[in-house]
Amino acid sequence: MRSNREPEREPVSGRRVVIVGGGMAGTRLAQQLATAAGGSVGSVDVTVIGEEPHPAYNRVLLAEVLAGRYAPGVIALPALAAGRRLSGVRVVRLDRDPGEVVCDDGRRVPYDSLVLATGSNPVLPPLRGLFEPHGHELPDGVHAFRTMDDCLALAAAVRPGARAVVIGGGLLGVSAARALAQRGAQVVLAHQGEHLMERQLDAGASRVLRQHVEALGVEVHTECRVRGLRTRSLDGGGRAVSAAELADGYALEADLVVLACGVRPRVGLARAAGLDVARGVVVDDELRTSDPRVFAIGDCAEHGGVLYGLAGPAQDQADTLAHVVGNRSAGRDGWAQPGHRGAGGGETGPRYTGSRTLTRLTLATASASSPLDLAAFGETTPAPGDDVVQLADATRNAYRKVVVRGDRLVGGILLGDLGSVGALARTWEGDEPLPSTPLLHLLTNDGGS
Repeated sequence: MRSNREPEREPVSGRRVVIVGGGMAGTRLAQQLATAAGGSVGSVDVTVIGEEPHPAYNRVLLAEVLAGRYAPGVIALPALAAGRRLSGVRVVRLDRDPGEVVCDDGRRVPYDSLVLATGSNPVLPPLRGLFEPHGHELPDGVHAFRTMDDCLALAAAVRPGARAVVIGGGLLGVSAARALAQRGAQVVLAHQGEHLMERQLDAGASRVLRQHVEALGVEVHTECRVRGLRTRSLDGGGRAVSAAELADGYALEADLVVLACGVRPRVGLARAAGLDVARGVVVDDELRTSDPRVFAIGDCAEHGGVLYGLAGPAQDQADTLAHVVGNRSAGRDGWAQPGHRGAGGGETGPRYTGSRTLTRLTLATASASSPLDLAAFGETTPAPGDDVVQLADATRNAYRKVVVRGDRLVGGILLGDLGSVGALARTWEGDEPLPSTPLLHLLTNDGGS
């Protein structure tokens, strides 16, 4: 019988790669390790440890689950072709010497290479009434919107006619507001900034987005700060939200409040283990931390001072790291160029050189008519000397803007009924010279699709 004082140690076999985090980044890495370096990394023993009990899923599509468009199983990622996955298990400590992770169930999992793919946590704003003194429980009806459990809890709570307040008008807040409206809720979107999705859109594009969101039945307030929550006591104990209180004292009655105020990298394990941490876990061009046996990818990783927080860069990083770890496990220094963006190769092996990020969002009505496609990429604020081509068509609910520097497209915003992002985004992603086709023609033909 196993002693309580001697936690079970996992068996040792092959080159042990432990991935802490079972989300999109960690799952992508595990999948890529099976085929990295020409498929000759069969000796790698991969263990993915995920805190969520659900199978890995595409977090980008959570709003579609909330809207009722997809069942949770539809957004599940393919199961691992090799290795093993520990679900519903939380890593509580990293022991860099001798090289093992300690889990909340007492087991210890040894590693030769450790990858932190711990993602990020939702930001909980400092609202009065959010927590009771010395308490840590959110009132009933108050939800973050980050995980599958968050999504399922919201879906179970929403009902036609429910009064919902979404705090935050970024990409996540707009997606949540649209999904709740499609479920029949009366939705108010409260955003502290001057316009919606200011990280991706300029004021003109945001006006088009706002018009479309309001046409879905969402009441939008910008330059609107929520300062606190009002709650009522429940008969069986605890509290339930009753209103969101604005800075001017006005109260928005609410059955549901969704906190969509951004995310913060999960760096607690790395910091406690003594790794270099700035805003995220600091990594070099091999995605290596200050410990040569420990790597980091995805939302928790900070490369070149940049925190991406997007699915595309996380996949780029996972693809690069699969070759780094695969070569290390096989005892090789060389590397065959994999051909994905965000990586570069050479005699010294694979390198992550940063990612070119593109944001996509489709807002559709319940009847799927008059959808609004959005694509934003690159530098959308022109620098001195840049050329800007901009078109706005109120009758078609369309807005298009590109920023050109020399013969290169450096950024753009496309809103409207786009069949695809088209040639403009492909040209930008490849950092290619602009085609001889007049740019105005591309803008008037759905981005060259």
